[in-house]
Amino acid sequence: MSDKNEWGSNLSFVLAMVGSAVGLGNIWRYPYVLYSNGGGAFYIPYIVAILLMGVPFLILEYGVGYNFKSSFPKAIRKIHANYEFLGWVLPISVFIIMIYYSCILGWDGIYVILSLFKGWGADPNTYFATTLLQSQESFSGITNFIPVIGAAMLASWGIIWYISHKDLEEGLGKVSKILVPLLFIIMIVIVAFSLTLPGAMIGLNELFSPDWSLILDFDIWMAAFGQIIFSLSLGMSIAFTYASYTGEEGDLITNTLSIAFANCAFENFCALGVFSILGYMSLQSGTAIADLVTQGTGLVFVAYPTVLNVLGQYAIIIGPLFFLTIYLAGLTSILSTIEPLAFSIQNKFTWSRKKTMTVLCLIGAALSMMYATSYGGTLLGYVDAYINQIAILFSVLVECNLFAWTFNCKELIPTLNACSRTIKLGNWWVYIVKYILPLVIAIVWIGGVLDIINTGSMHELIVFAVLTIILLALTFIFTKMPATNEDWDKTEYRL
Repeated sequence: MSDKNEWGSNLSFVLAMVGSAVGLGNIWRYPYVLYSNGGGAFYIPYIVAILLMGVPFLILEYGVGYNFKSSFPKAIRKIHANYEFLGWVLPISVFIIMIYYSCILGWDGIYVILSLFKGWGADPNTYFATTLLQSQESFSGITNFIPVIGAAMLASWGIIWYISHKDLEEGLGKVSKILVPLLFIIMIVIVAFSLTLPGAMIGLNELFSPDWSLILDFDIWMAAFGQIIFSLSLGMSIAFTYASYTGEEGDLITNTLSIAFANCAFENFCALGVFSILGYMSLQSGTAIADLVTQGTGLVFVAYPTVLNVLGQYAIIIGPLFFLTIYLAGLTSILSTIEPLAFSIQNKFTWSRKKTMTVLCLIGAALSMMYATSYGGTLLGYVDAYINQIAILFSVLVECNLFAWTFNCKELIPTLNACSRTIKLGNWWVYIVKYILPLVIAIVWIGGVLDIINTGSMHELIVFAVLTIILLALTFIFTKMPATNEDWDKTEYRL
């Protein structure tokens, strides 16, 4: 097996990036964010966030990744030799995301089967929290292993390894060409069906009714920018890594627009289906929409099964389709989270792709078993908050400043414009990535840190401290380990 880390076509790159962006957050997070932040009025800050941050930042990541044609740590080392350690923080953080993301994937795999016969019973909330997760908020819960969850997670890790250990185009490239279109097709079926349900318009009217009084609320604007960071996986070194696999034919600016449009169209389309079904549930149960709307695991594993319980004959169609869609969305996203660290290891230590992916999958699968315990659900929430609100955003802020100032992003413009068939970059783009983006990201990061400080429990703060020690230790180890690649200190420029 060869070790060719390059996309076979531009289509493979675009679909892989769309698959990375389109995930659980589009299906369960965005409808809630849209509803709770002004409904139709939310689109104003949402569109501003896409144009002001989403597209410009993706272009920055793509441009630097394409020019360096290397792993993230190697590029950071080339920009400034003393900053290599910053290049390892993001890939390691993203790999930590992968570990707990596999838990959610495992849960959903169980629900794909349960949906065939409504195996959660009459009380989905009790089944999920008590019967399946056996949730405990005490540290002692980590000693109670739950075999069915562990088995479901290991099955997911097997699928991940099978796809990722192959050559890039043979594995991830081909799978993206199948899963991403399939994901969109299934969601179209679900939404089309949902719109025909009695009461669908109740949900849609509730979703899109604009609350213009909130348009000047600072929190809504931060919610919009936070959603775009979360939804497009900005600054997670995934876009950087995927762009480094791109050949000469890639039009990165056009690709950026295509990926941003596909991602935003998908999550807004999902919102139609989610609220159509909630509208039906509201009509059937007499419960107000506001009392049904929830986010995260509450929507996916509690509210939706509750809806399926009252859907009657429709449940056998929409139930398996919905949970299969969640699984495919999770799979396309999780496949992208192993790439940054894997490519970094291959790049510095000259490991083969097969060896790297095998080792990382084995380590990831072993560590993920802590989430297959009674404390797993609680731990997952803590780790997710730490990685996304503290570690990732801080690294994004550092990355933005390194790429925009130390590297001087202005030097990218001739290369990007030369192959662009649509928009041409100019000083306006430089101004955004040098001044506006760092300011916005810093505000969002500070807001996240303050929220954790104000609301975090003692257990949560302890987990944060442990994670910080682990992250710093791993970063130190990878930085200090001697490179076996003779070209580690040489980076090929394309400017």
